[in-house]
This record gives sequence, structure tokens and C-alpha cells, in this order.
Amino acid sequence: MSNLDLMQLIKGRVQSLKAYHVENIDCEIKLHANENPFPPPPEILKLFEDVFKTSDLNRYPDPDCRLLKQTLSKRLGVIPENLAIGNGSDELIQILLQVFCDLGDTVGFPDPTFAMYAIIAQGMGLKSLTHPLDDQWDFKAEPFLESLEASGARIAFLSYPNNPTGNCFSGSEVQKVIENFSGIVVVDEAYHDFARKTFLSELPRHNNLIILRSMSKIGLAALRVGYAVADPAIIAQINKIRLPYNLNTVSQNLTDRLLNHFAPVQQQIDTLLAERSRMIDALSKFGQLTVYPSDANFVLFRVEQDSAALYKRLMDKDTLIRDLGSHPRLKNCLRVTIGTPAENKSFLEQMAHIIK
Repeated sequence: MSNLDLMQLIKGRVQSLKAYHVENIDCEIKLHANENPFPPPPEILKLFEDVFKTSDLNRYPDPDCRLLKQTLSKRLGVIPENLAIGNGSDELIQILLQVFCDLGDTVGFPDPTFAMYAIIAQGMGLKSLTHPLDDQWDFKAEPFLESLEASGARIAFLSYPNNPTGNCFSGSEVQKVIENFSGIVVVDEAYHDFARKTFLSELPRHNNLIILRSMSKIGLAALRVGYAVADPAIIAQINKIRLPYNLNTVSQNLTDRLLNHFAPVQQQIDTLLAERSRMIDALSKFGQLTVYPSDANFVLFRVEQDSAALYKRLMDKDTLIRDLGSHPRLKNCLRVTIGTPAENKSFLEQMAHIIK
């Protein structure tokens, strides 16, 4: 019988990692994960039923996602050769680091931002260069570029809008990074449908630019579909690393159906944008809160008291949001996803009761 000291076999950089914390607490109202709170509309569900009837589930999926790429290319105004499909955009982040970085290379991004950039980088033996955001959760390109170049960074990630702060960085400063960085610039537009701002039009002019998008925020989080838009030369290298059959048949076909019948989903997005404005206005009326502007489907706010205590009291009332207070720049900060009108109303009523 083997009884090895397994920790001696596990790489030190993996041992020192903290796993990305995914809250899976059973609450009636879940406003913690930046998901679309609405299920697919009935007309979309009807289309989904047809997918299950016509899919050959005993066969491997299309390894090139040709049908989905054709739909995306028409929607985005690019050619299929500009597209790579991932099992969520997380997979594409990992693949990009495999394509462009060797062991010990440096990856740059602002701080605070999406935690997976640093987690994936560390797991692959890469160094993370973080650039602190200012008090408005923005940055200036020149000092960021100086630190990127001084460290020899190979790739820079810019979450646009930024998670967890919710804002889009200054477009002109992002543009300067794209134009002047000697490495790869990844603009992560996971929340594009809520921001309606993009650098997609810059792709023909800058072959070092990669755009990431996700279907998770607009109603298909369970399917894990993300995609990258980039120069065909980059896409060709991604496809060398990408595992075969990385996106299953059901996810490919359901996503294609939804994109080709997008109007009901757009109505949901429009409702969430209206609710975002209502949520920001309502939260801003609480004198004890600092509420930050948002271009995403969530709102970041800071409380005067202990954020963990407010988080716990909301959870006791069957409402789950995200406590971000463990990050030094986000002390006493919480993030609430925009829910349905009824969920938002309940959340605001609970906040009024707790703060009062």
C-alpha cells in the first residue's frame, strides 16, 4: 500500500495558492455571482427543446464550433478566423498565458481586478505585476506602461468594465496601452452587454489586441461559453493549445440558437440596466454608504461598519451578496448583482431595515 507524502510532490507555487472562492450557499435571493437573474424566455426554451431532439449526443462535438463561429462572425462583423471559442473565458485566459508566456515570465493587470488573472498565472509559474487603481478605480497609462516594460511583462489584462469595481477604465488610457505596449493587450469585455463600450473596432489596427467576451452574464452561465476575438495568427496559436472538443455540443447549439433569437434576451438586459439605475439611486440615499458608478450588472458599495457583519445579516434574511472586504483596497466593500425587480426591492428593504 502506498503512503507517500503527497505535499512533497505538489509544486510549491500550487501549494501557496488559495482556490478561487465560489459561494454556494442556499439562499432564496442570490445576488452574488453577476448572473442574469432571469431564466431563458419561453420562446428561447422552446428552441432549446429542439436542440436536444436533434443533437447527436453519442457523437463528439464539432471541434471547431463552426456553426457558432459563423453566427458570431456575422454578429461582430469579423471573419471566423478571428474567433476562438472557450469553455468559459477562464479557459481562454489560461490558454493565452500558455501561448505567450514561459515559466517565470510576468503578467500585468490593475488592482483590484478579476482574481483569476493572478490565480491562473501563479498556477503556471508566472509572476504577477499589479498596478494600483486610483480612488476612482481608474489608472493612467504612462506609469502602467512604464512598469509593464520595466518588468518585461509579456501580456496585460484589462477588465472592461472592471470586476469587482464595475466601471470602465478611461477609454483614452486603455487606447494608449494598446498603442504603446510592446506585448499582448487583452481587453476582457465579459460585461460588454451592460456597458455597451468596446475596443472591437481597434482589432484591424492593432494585431497585439485580444478581446474576450462571455455568454455567462446574459443568461447562459450554466453552459460555460466564452470567446476570443483576435488576429488570425493569434487564433491559430490558441488552437494549437486548446483541447479538442473543449465546448460540448449542447453548449454550442444552445448558444447559437440564443444569438439568432436575441430580442427576448435584449429585453432582459434592458430591464437590468433600468434596475441598475434604480439600485444605484436607492443605495446612494443611505448616508452610511459610498456607492460607486457601474457599467456592469452589479454595484460596488462601501459601508461605514464592518462589511462582514452586514453580509451576515443579509444572509440571515435569505439574501446572498458578495463581501469583498478581505482585499486591502476593498475594506468594508460589498458587491451586489442586479436581480429581478422583486429581488432588488427585497434587498433594498432589508438594507433599510439593517442600516436603520
